[in-house]
Amino acid sequence: MQVSKTRLFFTILFIGVSIYAVLETPIRLGLDLRGGTQIVLEAQDTPEVTVDQEVTARTLEVLRRRVDTLGVAEPTLQLSGEDRIIIELPGVEDPDEAVAAIGRTAQLTFHSVLASYPAGTVPDDVEGTVYPGGPGEDLVLGPVAVSGEQVETAGGLFDTLNGQWVVNVNFRSDGADAWTQLTADAACALPSEPSRRVAIVLDNEVISSPGVALDVPCGTGITGGGTIITGGFTEEEAKELAGLIQAGALPVPVEIIERGTIGPSLGEAAIAASIEAALIGASLTIIYMIFFYRLMGVAAALSLGAYALFSYAALATIGATLTLPGIAGFVLAIGMAVDANVLVYERAKEEHADGSTVADSIIAGFKRAWSAIADANMTTLLAAILLFFYASGAVRGFGVTLSIGVIVSLFSALVVTRVLLQIFSKLVDLDARPGLAGMKVGQRFQDWIKETRPNLLGNWKRWLVVSATLVVLAGTGLGLAGVNLGLEFVGGRLLEYDTTQQVDVDDLRDTLSEGGLPRALIQLSGEGNVIVRTEELDAAEEEFLVGAVEAAGGSADLVRDQFVGPTLGEELRNKALTALGIAVLVQMAYLAIRFRWTTALAAVLAMVHDVAILIGLFAVLGKTFDGVFLAALLTVIGYSVNDSVVIFDRIREEMGLRPDDPVEEIANDACLQTVPRTINTGLGAMLILVSLYVLGGDTLADFALALLLGILIGTYSSVFTASPIAIELEKRFPRPEPKPDKKKGRDRGDGAYV
Repeated sequence: MQVSKTRLFFTILFIGVSIYAVLETPIRLGLDLRGGTQIVLEAQDTPEVTVDQEVTARTLEVLRRRVDTLGVAEPTLQLSGEDRIIIELPGVEDPDEAVAAIGRTAQLTFHSVLASYPAGTVPDDVEGTVYPGGPGEDLVLGPVAVSGEQVETAGGLFDTLNGQWVVNVNFRSDGADAWTQLTADAACALPSEPSRRVAIVLDNEVISSPGVALDVPCGTGITGGGTIITGGFTEEEAKELAGLIQAGALPVPVEIIERGTIGPSLGEAAIAASIEAALIGASLTIIYMIFFYRLMGVAAALSLGAYALFSYAALATIGATLTLPGIAGFVLAIGMAVDANVLVYERAKEEHADGSTVADSIIAGFKRAWSAIADANMTTLLAAILLFFYASGAVRGFGVTLSIGVIVSLFSALVVTRVLLQIFSKLVDLDARPGLAGMKVGQRFQDWIKETRPNLLGNWKRWLVVSATLVVLAGTGLGLAGVNLGLEFVGGRLLEYDTTQQVDVDDLRDTLSEGGLPRALIQLSGEGNVIVRTEELDAAEEEFLVGAVEAAGGSADLVRDQFVGPTLGEELRNKALTALGIAVLVQMAYLAIRFRWTTALAAVLAMVHDVAILIGLFAVLGKTFDGVFLAALLTVIGYSVNDSVVIFDRIREEMGLRPDDPVEEIANDACLQTVPRTINTGLGAMLILVSLYVLGGDTLADFALALLLGILIGTYSSVFTASPIAIELEKRFPRPEPKPDKKKGRDRGDGAYV
């Protein structure tokens, strides 16, 4: 094989750029891994509004959107009592700036200008509201004509014509009509009259009062539903103002009553154990890949190293915050990177078994595996992108890391691995030593499959019954056991204790776990106090908690005892569900285009089957449904669809080669042909997860368990649920006979003709 200079160039280029990015830009860690800044806000009554829990909840949602515009990834916001909100921001470089932006009321209004007077000379009997309009000027404004609630979007941009930063505002339909009417009335005044101006007021301060342009007709106004706000802004001011307008105004003012730092919710020992477990699992995976694929396994191992480097550099460059849900996205992407290599290698081994040389087999392996790799990764990438745009919080973070992971895994598997294999082939005569390339490993097993052709789907209808029964049992278990929702979903109590000596968070967490409080979140405040978030406690549990804190810290003086609401509030949950729903529909549409609607429906139904069983199992096991489980569930969804697509790709190919054979026979052969890939990919992922489950400690045990169960269920469903459903649908709705091209009419081997 000739070494591709283009692939080699881009490989070296990306490695160099990534190393530079890693050395120059440290990655930001989330609250669970590093801690951050904590701000406690108290909502204030106004003459018009009395603060209650509903008002505070609405204030929280506006603050959540506002924090997102600050570029702070993975924040947590939760209610505390009737009128307080706790905001935790990871990795904030300038807490003062964040506090200033968060605390602003951001009441934006647009008014007509009734009159202008020199400062301090406005008559007492003037009709209208007086505002300072600028140096030496007071403006008399009419009532609110357009409010900030009627703004749809806002963004800071540089006006190249006038050489200044401005804020571009687009109104909703009602706001657009009101804006047109406001400017239509102003356009009827003479250019020298104050009433030709329009005042823009933010938090009772006129920030701009531009005159309506002379080319705007009287009575017509400015149409199009948008305007530009000028005010001599700097870039930061324009973007901050746009973010505040976009997020919306606070229903009531808020006062900052407390501010400080907090430690990570995962202790140092837990983080260290998790890293150690991940390294051990990855090492075992690499050893297995090298054992099974020899020199090709070495190339895959080096490619995974490049994947880790590229991903880390990409996250650091875009300023992403790495949290446990983000790590879940990486786990899935690592599995897909391994899977891509396995798909290529298994195809290459098939080609070599049919008589091709090692070099030709490897080239053919990349070509023949491309469709399966592309379709599997594209369905995952589409879902990840939609999660990023439509979800928020931890779900959005999962989408970010998964998107980067998928793109990088494709490059590392298809470009870096190929370059390495081309280099190896130059150094070693692989055609003379096929065993060194792993071409003979597992050959007996593959020969046995070809000779015996076990009829896995001979009773495919029975498998459908088994799958349906499992879903019913999972639903029954869920109904009987109930759902034990974690703090992120239902909230609980926040207890802060002042201790006489520094508390070891890991030791306290172990003590509470052994005493029946395994899901308690423990952090240290900047003053060294211990903060414990937990569900509602009975008298015995509370007594045990106080005793544990006293034993760890020498004393336990209660500083705070408050109810705190969920960090995954109703709006965030609705966004996450909406994003997932859209992602599933887009995946179905893509699969319907690439395969057929029967295949798309089968893959989605198998995914629903996997999710239902996993949720039922966790309920029966008494596990907590929290943010960790949510991350694992999203990973399982991606893995399930990915696994089904690989089998469906082989079914599509076999249908093109054997159009007259029964569909159940073709599906059975396709499943048998992908058995080596299923085993090797599954083992690669499971080695990492078993290490996390055994060595990662209580914090990651449920996460690893959920992924382990998800992989097992997904592997089963791809063969025994998705394939039987596809068979049933294909029999009920047979595909039309392909029409060969009159010019060529040559079957290209995937069910179509070229």
